[in-house]
Amino acid sequence: MTRPPTDHVRAAPVPAGRWRKYLSPELWHKNLVHLHLRGREAAWRLWRPPLREPIFVVGCSRAGTTVTYETLALAEGLMTLGYETPQLWHRIWGPWHNGWASEAATWEEARPEHAARARAWWWARLGNRGRLLDKTCINVMRVGYLARLFPDAHFVYVHRDGRDNVSSLIDGWRKGDHFALRQYLGPLPEPVAIEHGEFDDWRFFLPPGWRDYNRASLAEVCAWQWIQANTLALEARARVAPGHWHVLRYEDLLEDPVGAFERLYGDLGLAFTPAIRRHCAELGRHATSIVSGPPRKEKWKERNPEAVESILERIAPLQARLGYA
Repeated sequence: MTRPPTDHVRAAPVPAGRWRKYLSPELWHKNLVHLHLRGREAAWRLWRPPLREPIFVVGCSRAGTTVTYETLALAEGLMTLGYETPQLWHRIWGPWHNGWASEAATWEEARPEHAARARAWWWARLGNRGRLLDKTCINVMRVGYLARLFPDAHFVYVHRDGRDNVSSLIDGWRKGDHFALRQYLGPLPEPVAIEHGEFDDWRFFLPPGWRDYNRASLAEVCAWQWIQANTLALEARARVAPGHWHVLRYEDLLEDPVGAFERLYGDLGLAFTPAIRRHCAELGRHATSIVSGPPRKEKWKERNPEAVESILERIAPLQARLGYA
C-alpha cells in the first residue's frame, strides 16, 4: 500500500496542555534521574564493586520490623534507602514470572543474574559507602532466595505473638488502600472478595495459597499471612550462613529494648553508641505504629478479640514453635 501524498495529510494539533506537560521541569528532572541511574547501573556491570555483608530485616508485617530497621539504621557504616523495595524484586523475580503463585521466592529460583541486577540497582542509588541495610516485607518469604544471591548476608528475623500480630494485620487491612498491593503489582489475576466483599485486593504481601483465601474472612486471611510468613522464614533458616541468623522477639523490644538492641548490634558487629542507647531507652514512649497507637502486649484483647479468638486453633502449632503459650 502506498502512502498518501504528504500534502493530503494534516497533522492533528498538539493540545497546549500536552506541550506544558512535556516541558514541565518535574518531567525533565524525572527523566534525567532515570537516565543517571541507568548509567550507574551500567557502570556497576563494568566494574562490579562488592556489596559486603548486607543486612536484611525480615518478619511478618506488623511484627516490629520497622522499628528494628529504623533503630539499626542509626548505626555507623550502614547505608539504606529509607523505604521498601518490592518493585525491585517484582522486576527480578516475582508474581509476574511465577504465574502469580505468590511474592515468595526460593533457593532453587535464585539465579546469578538476579544478584547482579539487585547489586547494580542498589549501587546506582547508594554507592558503596558501607553495608546495605534493607527491610522489605516480602523478603520474609524470600530468605533462602536471598541467602543464595548474597551468601554472606545477615538476616534479622523479628517475630511476634501471633494473636497480637494477626490483630495488627487486621487493623492494617482496614486502613484504606495504604497497604494495598495493586499499587505495586497492578490488578490481581483472580477476583478478590475477602470479608464478604469488603476487600477486593490483598494487603501487605501475597503469600503462597492466596487464591484459596480470596473469599475467606479477614481473620482467616491475616492468620494465613502470619503462618506463611513465619513458616517460610523458619524453613529457609538452614540456608543462611552459620552465625548470620539473628532472632529478635517483638516482646523483647517492649520489655528490654536497650538489652535487645545492644545484643543485636554486637552480633552484627555494629557500634552501640551512647546516643543509640538513649534512643533505645525511649522507644516505649513513642508510637511506632501508623495503625493503632503505642505498642504493648495483648493489644488484641481490646482491638479485635472476637476475630482473633476465631483463629486461635489455626495458629496454635506455630505459636508453640515460636515459644508463645
